[in-house]
Amino acid sequence: MLQTNKKRVAIIGSVGLPANYGGFETLVNYLTLEKSADFNFTVFCQKTPKKNRFSQLNGSKLKYLPFKANGAQSIIYDIISIVICWFKYDTLLILGTAGCIILPFLKPFRKTTTIVNFGGLEWKRDKWGKLGSWYLKFSEKIAIKNATTIVADNQHFCNYIKNEYKKESVLIEYGGDHTSNIPIDSSLIIKYPFLKDEYDVSVSRAQPDNNLHLLLEAYSKTPERNLVLVSNYNKFEYGIELKKKYSNFSNLFLQDAVYDLKELDTIRSNAKIYIHSHSFCGTAPSLVEAMNLGLPIIAYDVPTNHFTTENEALYFKETNELTNIIKALSKSIETNIGIKMKEIAVKRYTWQQIANKYSAEF
Repeated sequence: MLQTNKKRVAIIGSVGLPANYGGFETLVNYLTLEKSADFNFTVFCQKTPKKNRFSQLNGSKLKYLPFKANGAQSIIYDIISIVICWFKYDTLLILGTAGCIILPFLKPFRKTTTIVNFGGLEWKRDKWGKLGSWYLKFSEKIAIKNATTIVADNQHFCNYIKNEYKKESVLIEYGGDHTSNIPIDSSLIIKYPFLKDEYDVSVSRAQPDNNLHLLLEAYSKTPERNLVLVSNYNKFEYGIELKKKYSNFSNLFLQDAVYDLKELDTIRSNAKIYIHSHSFCGTAPSLVEAMNLGLPIIAYDVPTNHFTTENEALYFKETNELTNIIKALSKSIETNIGIKMKEIAVKRYTWQQIANKYSAEF
């Protein structure tokens, strides 16, 4: 039974629970697991067949809406969620800014605490086009002006908000300690034959700003090292083209997305190094997960990745740089970087710490 004497918190903007994949969904999962004893959570969930719905999970109430949480419908999904919650809840945790254009219209009627997770510079991504980018930049401005608290998941974004809007924000990153080091099960080698040899690994969505092409081009010129690149290739034209171009290289394993966490952890935790090629993410969940696994990190050379790894990783901006880094690797370099990444992860990227920071804002 949910207690009624606890502060009522609505979580808006994620796909919902149970969490399958994605940073916001993982955040919602561990936030509710850690703090449902202290708060009455309601998690808004996207359109889901009735047979797959839950009334409660992680000690939290689930409420379903007939919209998708991603794409164009996400704006309607977020706006309607905010309107439904405004007069019923003490605090709204809004993940992303796309629906925040409604906030100025609701504020005159009731002072509701609104904590908006900034989500990153989404409007800069090429995939949105001019109109989509304009709208996302506009909704970002409205959110930052009207929210009670703005949360940013990377210091680079805190600096951006301060410089662009003259507003303070709260730095709350992501946890990654839900990952595990798992020995290779012989039965998995049948499914993932690359497990029988040494390999490097990277996990990304197949979109251009994640720079999968740079990784594949660099490793195509470095046949002495294997690369396992896990991605949802078939969902995007970019990914389909990469498969066509690079599938015939014997040291490149273009692995379709792996959604089973145990299998994914097996693949990641047994790699020699982890390459994080994202250029627009903040404190990317996939990066802090790899750090929690103690993997040596090679990261794309942008401020967000430097902040996340505290300048202790190796960094590249183009193919030749990455190729040179790979060729210069040694056992001692890999070991030392792996130890530093683990130390940083334990210090900063655990779900208990992250949940405590959010609950302090509620």
